[in-house]
Formats: sequence, structure tokens, C-alpha cells
Amino acid sequence: MLRTTLTLAVMILFHMTATSLTNAQSVDVWFGTKKAGNDAMDIGIYHSSLQIKNGSLTEPKLAVSLDSPGFLAANPNPALKQNVLYATTKINGQHVIASLKAAADKSLNLINAEPIGEKAGAACHITVDATGKIAVSSQYGSGSVAVFSLADDGSIASRTQLIKHSGGSRVVGNRQNSPHAHYCGFDGDNKFAFVCDLGLDRVMIYRIDHEKRELVAHGEAICEPGGGPRHMKFHPGGKYAFVLNELAMSLSVFDYDAAAGSMKLKQTVKTIPDRARNQEVFNSASEVLVHPSGKFVYSGNRGNDTVSVFQFDEAVGELQRTQVEPVRGSWPRNINLTPDGKWLLAAGCDSNSAAPFKIDPETGRLTFVRGSKFVPHPICVLFTDGEQQ
Repeated sequence: MLRTTLTLAVMILFHMTATSLTNAQSVDVWFGTKKAGNDAMDIGIYHSSLQIKNGSLTEPKLAVSLDSPGFLAANPNPALKQNVLYATTKINGQHVIASLKAAADKSLNLINAEPIGEKAGAACHITVDATGKIAVSSQYGSGSVAVFSLADDGSIASRTQLIKHSGGSRVVGNRQNSPHAHYCGFDGDNKFAFVCDLGLDRVMIYRIDHEKRELVAHGEAICEPGGGPRHMKFHPGGKYAFVLNELAMSLSVFDYDAAAGSMKLKQTVKTIPDRARNQEVFNSASEVLVHPSGKFVYSGNRGNDTVSVFQFDEAVGELQRTQVEPVRGSWPRNINLTPDGKWLLAAGCDSNSAAPFKIDPETGRLTFVRGSKFVPHPICVLFTDGEQQ
């Protein structure tokens, strides 16, 4: 009975959030950025607004100054109206997770911050569960995962857990000699958490203890040897998961058993053709996205500086690459879709750019609409509902 009630509550929260975002005339866009060398550009979280009708972006403005607030997440609790964000950053010499509240003028004010942990290092990713009560950060350098309890007002109550992965697949030298946790996400029922570890060639699976606000080891999914799993997303139907392999420049489809919390590798496809990869000195995959319809999947390709478009056949569970589109920028470390699935925004970290692309609802193909904007070294794109305050 408890499991059924929790699942129903999660579905209601998701529906309310998705409906609000989908019906909006515009959406807020938040950019996480990083310091690069000795340049004098102001680093922090930047804000813009994207118009759903034509994909135009307002000029991004600095919402808050922070030390390389790379990855961002929003609290999905409807009571907070998507006005509480979380950032991976550094304050007073400590690597922390910070909670921030958006004001009516779209500036951000620090609520509080919590240290990730001694020797944990900097976080490369942050996510929040569907209830808005648990946040999880991933630390690439130390191969660790930190769990945080969130209060009703969105502030960070405490760090409840620090999990250290061990081992390494050692398939790719210098990249897989030790664990490198790169991403955490949750399944549709909010029962399990999934951590992509690039160094292990594994997705580590944890059961969520909602009462203690901790993660309990549950299992693992075996990925492509030497692939380097970086990020993953679930299909909206709940039967499939897509894992992006950074090192192999490939995308894997997994069958997902929601009752057992288990994943089994089904298919792996390349994100770009071999001939394109062989013409470049270096490249790596960055982000994977699933269209709300479930019919299309997108991957970001650094070095090649493109977004790959895949059509997905849900009946057989297979991907087919249909387009490789230049991002009109350099080093797309992050891409994201508007919640209605009409637009894709690509952030060029080295080109200091954000470029909008229109999505064809029938084919999923991308069309560049111009209107790129300047953002200093963007490495994360986050959408929230621009009409809520």
C-alpha cells in the first residue's frame, strides 16, 4: 500500500510540473558556467528566457556570482513553484552543494550550502528526486556519490551519506584506472537511483530509503567495455534506459525491469560515423536526452561539435541515427530540451554560446533558427517555468 501511494504521489507531482511547463508561453533558462583560465568574464549562474513560439532568447544576465557553478537542478516540489535551484560550486574554499531561491527579477539568492565531504572533491552533477526531499551529487575525481536531505523550504538540511565507489575497468588507460561517478538519476517510480560510473563501465543501482534519505546498494548494470558511461535517461514508457558512453562515443539501449530495478544491455550504436571521428584529434560524448514523445533521442558530441538525432522504435527497442547537426559553436558540454519538446538548446562551452534549434515533431530533426546568445563558458542548461513566481 505504501509503495502504491508513493508511486501515485510521484506521478501526480510529475504531471502537475509537466503540464505547467508545457502550457507556458516562455520558459526560464538557467546556465551553469565554469571558470576558464585567466579570462576576466563574470562566472556564475546566468538567466535567460526562451519564447516557445519562435525559440528566441533574451540576453542572458548574471543572476548570481558563484565559483564555477557547473551543474544545476531545480526542486520539483509544486509548493516551491520551481523557484529553488541547486548548484555544484565552491564557497570559502570548500566544495559544496548550494541552494538558491529565484526572486521576481530572476536574480538568485543563496539560501544555504552544505559541504560535499572531506576528500570528496568537486561535484560534476547534481539531481533531485521527484519528491523534492533528496538531492544526490556525483564526484568524478573521487568516484563518490553524496546524498543530501532537503527541507520543505528547499534548503539543504544535511548531508546524510557519502558513498565511495571502488575499482576500475582499466580498459581505457588513464581514464578507467579508478572509479569516476559522473551522473545520478531516478526511475519513474522514484524507487531506485542510478549512478553512471565512467571508470567502472557500470551503472551502479541503489534502492532509495526515503525515510532515512539514503541510498542502499541494490545492483549494477554492465555497460560496453571501455565505453565510459557518462549520463543516462529513461524512456517515458518506463521499459527502456539510454546510457551515453563518453569514451566510445556511443549510445546504449537497456531493457529496464521496474519491479526488479534491473537493466540489461540490448543495443549499442555510434553517435557519429567512424569517418568523422577519425578526422578529429579528440572527441567525447557529453549529454543524452529523450524527447517527451519517446520517439526521439539526442546526444551531444564534443570535438565533433554536433548533436546526433536518433529515432527510437519502442516496439523493438532499437535506435537509428538520422541526423548529425552542427551546434554552431564549440564543445557542447550540455544540451537540453524544452519540456514541451519543441526546442533544443545547445551550450557551447568554448564558444561562449547558446544556440536554439527547432524540433520537427514528426521526425525529430533539428533546424537552426539563428538567435545564438553569448554566455561565458556554459556547461549546463536548465529549464524552469518562466510564468511562475
